[in-house]
Amino acid sequence: MTLEDLSGTLAAPLFMSDAKYYRLAGRIFADFSGTIAVPAVLAALLGKWLDGRYGTEPRYLILLLVAALALTAYAVVRKAKNYKTAYERLMNESK
Repeated sequence: MTLEDLSGTLAAPLFMSDAKYYRLAGRIFADFSGTIAVPAVLAALLGKWLDGRYGTEPRYLILLLVAALALTAYAVVRKAKNYKTAYERLMNESK
């Protein structure tokens, strides 16, 4: 199977100007990693500190982790929609 055989398939854009796709993938990875990790770490640290300060062992930790999960889910869905649009724009440029 040659490159000419693949023209018109979904694999064709991967052979043309791969750098644009790799840059988008790297940007998505970095953005989603931060979006998921930062709220969880901050919620855990703040929850642990509040529980230690007020003697309410797991209450604030669990509350803040649940809030961080909800906000993270919302942010990931919103960003996924934006990146879908960016990917579609990139696909249309390469046609």
